[in-house]
Amino acid sequence: MPGQVGPIATEQEGLLAYLTQMRYVLKLTAYGLTDEQLRATPSASTLSVGGLVKHCASTEENWIATIRKESRPIDFQKYADDFKLADGETIDDVFARYDRAAEHTEETVRELGDLSYSVPVDRSVPWNRPDLDEFSLRWVLLHLIQETARHAGHADIVRESIDGATAYPLMAAAEGWPETSWLKPWKPAS
Repeated sequence: MPGQVGPIATEQEGLLAYLTQMRYVLKLTAYGLTDEQLRATPSASTLSVGGLVKHCASTEENWIATIRKESRPIDFQKYADDFKLADGETIDDVFARYDRAAEHTEETVRELGDLSYSVPVDRSVPWNRPDLDEFSLRWVLLHLIQETARHAGHADIVRESIDGATAYPLMAAAEGWPETSWLKPWKPAS
């Protein structure tokens, strides 16, 4: 996938394209990491690359359930557990979960077809605004883009702390870009 979103024709197409791009760059931070590195927490926080991808998959699943009015109460233990890979859980498991969530998001948005569609505000969590009763589907998609981008940035920092890899060299390696004088694809340390 190129480093930039391509031309877009509609607002809905644009929102979905930018969300897809943010998912991709987040997943890219896991490229070439070992299982141990995916679980590593080398920065000042307890965040890991694998945990951040898992958290974003969970967040997207929860928002789509809310849009579909299938929401369930927040389980704060599960919320905390979704920031780390469970014993025996692989990044491929998490990627498959995230891919299913992405498909469900795109299917839901296309089925509804109305970015002004009303989404009820979940009052069970303290971070939602108390002065609003509803969000729009548009707002939810923008929020998912924001949330995913925020955590992609966290994952970039964690990844760079693990082995020095940064976004474009990782993308170059994952996509087979040729080496240039100013951009060298990432290679694992020998």
